[in-house]
Amino acid sequence: MPTHLLKSMTGYAQARVEQDGWTLRISLRSVNHRFLDLHLRLPDGFETFEPRIRQAVRDRLRRGHVDVTLHYEPAGPAAVHVHRDVAAAYLSAAEEIRKQFGLHAEPDLAAILRLPGVIGSTALPSDEEAEALGRRITACLEEALGKLEEMRRSEGRHLAEEMSARLRAITEHATRIAELAERVRPAYARRMETRLRELMGAVPIDPARVAQEAALLAERGDICEEISRLHSHVQQFEKLLAGAGEAGKKLDFLLQEMQREANTMLSKTPGVEADGLAITDLALEVKSQIEKLREQVQNIE
Repeated sequence: MPTHLLKSMTGYAQARVEQDGWTLRISLRSVNHRFLDLHLRLPDGFETFEPRIRQAVRDRLRRGHVDVTLHYEPAGPAAVHVHRDVAAAYLSAAEEIRKQFGLHAEPDLAAILRLPGVIGSTALPSDEEAEALGRRITACLEEALGKLEEMRRSEGRHLAEEMSARLRAITEHATRIAELAERVRPAYARRMETRLRELMGAVPIDPARVAQEAALLAERGDICEEISRLHSHVQQFEKLLAGAGEAGKKLDFLLQEMQREANTMLSKTPGVEADGLAITDLALEVKSQIEKLREQVQNIE
């Protein structure tokens, strides 16, 4: 059985660091997305670490909607500090607006305290501690990313095994369709020849010409090329499943091509007699398997 190296875009991981009484915890949650879409939730005062967090995630992940949540619990009780200069600036702006528009409302203290930057925590790291804390954040994030990648790889292996089973079903159906098509084509040619003779009625016509025209009509319904291309797409799909790197978009493209071949087989196959109806049923089952594969591929990085 081949080793599958694909990665799912779904996963969850967490890492934590404790030192000198404070605790740092980072949680990562990812789901499928066409591109890499990062959403960060950081404590007040930790905005300075956002660029390095974003870069660390970009270095490890390529696609997916990723939520990064950082929790910081300081040593001892966290004291609250009011930034009076920030509050004064908000109040001054509110007073200007009140005078300009002739408003009579008084400032709402609770609303002012909720404004960004008015309240801070004295437990936040000082400038001297920021660089050291930044290194610890990076180390904690790398640990969480490693766990997330392992979960995404595990989910990717599971998806790849399920998709391999669907590919085997498609191959079996395509092989059976090819066997039935060998019987359908001459039968269809004979049927077309009979119909041509009925249409011509009493008009004299060369029997060989009738047989030739019937054969040409049957040729248009030949699906050998579609079956061959379908097998080729399945083989390419299997190689991508067994490979490493980003494969989601390539797999989705191959499935579009496989769907096109299945649709062409359905349109070309005369749904008459037992063999023709059997081909139609098998081609519909191929389409069903392809649709299920497309749903699964949406979660592959």
